[in-house]
Amino acid sequence: MWEPLGVFFFKNRKIQRICERDMRKVPMTMGGAERLRAELNELKTVKRPAIIQAIAEAREHGDLRENAEYHAAREQQSFCEGRIKEIEGKLADSEVIDISSLPVTGKVIFGATVTMENLDTEDTVRYQIVGEDEADVRAGKISVGSPIARAVMGKEVGDEVVVKAPSGDIDYEVIKVEHV
Repeated sequence: MWEPLGVFFFKNRKIQRICERDMRKVPMTMGGAERLRAELNELKTVKRPAIIQAIAEAREHGDLRENAEYHAAREQQSFCEGRIKEIEGKLADSEVIDISSLPVTGKVIFGATVTMENLDTEDTVRYQIVGEDEADVRAGKISVGSPIARAVMGKEVGDEVVVKAPSGDIDYEVIKVEHV
């Protein structure tokens, strides 16, 4: 039986799920997108030409089969081109969200910074909810797909949250929600 997906019809449910997954956009903040664009620009304008130059110099040294410099430069080129494709793919599959343009509702949403108190230890933690590629726990940025972010999404100040962690359930209370 054919199943609709927008204007597309699929005979196989597995193909439909793959296409649905591929059609989903990944949220990313403006800052995260800018960092990726800057890295992409550096790879294309600085590193790629330097690697091409290194390959050319290594070729001049003679026999390529025994030329370690040539093989090292080719390996660098492979890594560089792979990273360029990866970044281009991430940017193409992302939905860049300007946090400052989102309405302030008092609820935890993508891009919000939430301060929570652990109800057992009374420790406070502060996290900004960002895209998967921007996550850095040490910097206080957690992925929108992380257990903590999934648990607090949609919550307001004063709400209690249970985070399912590998070590067991952790109870938090939302103390502050900032849209910065």
